[in-house]
Amino acid sequence: MTDNKVEATVGFVENMTETTSSIQEVSFDKEETKAQMRVYEDDFIQGLIDAASYTSDEVQHIEIARGGRVYFAFDIRPLSEEEYDRCKKKYTKYVRNKQFGMKLPEETNSVKYRDLLIYTATTDEYKEKLWDNKKIWEALRAKGLQIMNGLDVIEYSLKAGEKDRVLECIDTLSGYDNNMEEVVKN
Repeated sequence: MTDNKVEATVGFVENMTETTSSIQEVSFDKEETKAQMRVYEDDFIQGLIDAASYTSDEVQHIEIARGGRVYFAFDIRPLSEEEYDRCKKKYTKYVRNKQFGMKLPEETNSVKYRDLLIYTATTDEYKEKLWDNKKIWEALRAKGLQIMNGLDVIEYSLKAGEKDRVLECIDTLSGYDNNMEEVVKN
């Protein structure tokens, strides 16, 4: 770059009302861009801080209904990438590859992995009320089901398709939706 011109686009909201807003796009040179960054630095910092608390701030209510009857309901929250990774590692079997001298994933127990994602995304209040509730464990054991932990309650109480829909909600809350236009603006 010989002319020291940097293209930067900043959106300014004008005439903001409850239902409409217009954004004006403006181009700045390198020095103007730096000046704009300094002016809005506190806003950017606060935005980053606010964005980082997404796993505790965003919640979605899920109802499990069959034949018009709501059986139970619970709240889920988004998962961080680290939480997804931890869940996958927990239920993935690794084998040592002698040729490469490292562990490689052999297979993942997808049933337990999906149950753990739902368990991890469930808010603490509902984990206690539903998945970790000892009364529920005893009632399910009385029906002949093997209940060792909250994942077993999820396994026996949610149908496969219901798990799919709950996992879709978790993924959407966690930012894995198809509307990348909102997230990334060129």
